[in-house]
Amino acid sequence: MFKFLLGRLSRDMGIDLGTANTLVFINNQGITLQEPTVVSFDRETGNIIAVGNEAKQMVGRTPGNIIAVRPMKNGVIADFEVTEKMLQYYIKKAGRRAAFFAPRVVVGVPSGVTEVEKRAVMDAAREAGAREVFIIEEPMAAAIGAGLPIQEPTGNLIVDIGGGTTEVAVISLGGIVTSRSIRVAGDEMNEAISQYIKRSYNLMVGEQTAEEIKRKIGSAYPQKEEEFVEVRGRDLVTGLPKVISISSREVMEALAEPVTAIIEAVKMTLEKTPPELAADILERGIVMSGGGSLLKGLDRLLAEETEMPVQVAEDAISCVARGTGMALDALDVLSKVLISNKRNS
Repeated sequence: MFKFLLGRLSRDMGIDLGTANTLVFINNQGITLQEPTVVSFDRETGNIIAVGNEAKQMVGRTPGNIIAVRPMKNGVIADFEVTEKMLQYYIKKAGRRAAFFAPRVVVGVPSGVTEVEKRAVMDAAREAGAREVFIIEEPMAAAIGAGLPIQEPTGNLIVDIGGGTTEVAVISLGGIVTSRSIRVAGDEMNEAISQYIKRSYNLMVGEQTAEEIKRKIGSAYPQKEEEFVEVRGRDLVTGLPKVISISSREVMEALAEPVTAIIEAVKMTLEKTPPELAADILERGIVMSGGGSLLKGLDRLLAEETEMPVQVAEDAISCVARGTGMALDALDVLSKVLISNKRNS
């Protein structure tokens, strides 16, 4: 009875603490917050100036005394203090309605993280005000959020492409049978576009410009019609602002390396998969989630390379966040894939 009241009177939430974006899911409400994982603060006083969308607009545009940072790198905490303050802000903002008790929180982490990195996430969430913290591996959360039958004795292959990491996992009977986590994902794609423009045009562009190019004309597979986009940056020869036009074919060429790395990770995971489960995957297909899975033609290229059906999950960006939230409702069933840490333990 007490546990029931605790659940009713606290704002339990699932958090996808991503390298690029942080999403918060609250049961019966869905995704209540989706903002960039960016914090800007005063270098001299250490005071937080902005978090999320407001802070992202400041990246590359701040005066000397203000610094805009991304406290997560490759899916793990790079700056503990800033992450703690950011989580505090998001937990408070997502649970706007007053709650009598501190929330229980489930946080998704990459499958390749170390015990020390897991502990850092738990400590940050607890210090940010969580009553109890649970950790779930991102591919498992993505599979739950995508609606895959993870408790059945059949093979499910999920490919979750986020900002900092790509998680590939084969799931059966509520557990991860084999998985691979690589630090190649959306950020690496943005960097590849920036480097290509630098090499080909002697033009320096910012991270946000590269991301915009990827979103507008980026693709992993040749498109029927070639598209062009204007790119503004700084000429490395003259040091002056300059405008160039770049084609979708060039962007596809720029993205070839990170895209190949992701496909190789899927193939290597399939090679380690037991034959019975591999047969299930051949029949059921591969499910993709995460923002990176929305790159045009990536599903088609993966289908060609693996000779398996591939589908992108509905609302792919929020799969991990939905899965973390849904895991709170199934703590007993998922006890073997969740690591918990109570406030006073």
